[in-house]
Amino acid sequence: MSEPLATRLKRLKMRSMRRGIKEMDIILSRFADDYLSQMTPKSLDIYEDFLDQNDQDLYQWVSGQCASAPPFQALVEEIKAHISNTPR
Repeated sequence: MSEPLATRLKRLKMRSMRRGIKEMDIILSRFADDYLSQMTPKSLDIYEDFLDQNDQDLYQWVSGQCASAPPFQALVEEIKAHISNTPR
């Protein structure tokens, strides 16, 4: 049986908030709040796979320290754009 969308969004928001690195908690929880509900099922699949990656890698990708893995390049660019447009 498939997971209801509302349940999936709630689960992904929780995973975005509880990363292990405070910087990623902040970056991903804000991104999740603003974008998850607008994402397509395929985009949510990519985001979920993204959350399975190591936090150190994620931070290097979204901070521009190194290139992201190919399946996540578009998502990382969205997150970078969100970071630069979010008031501090």
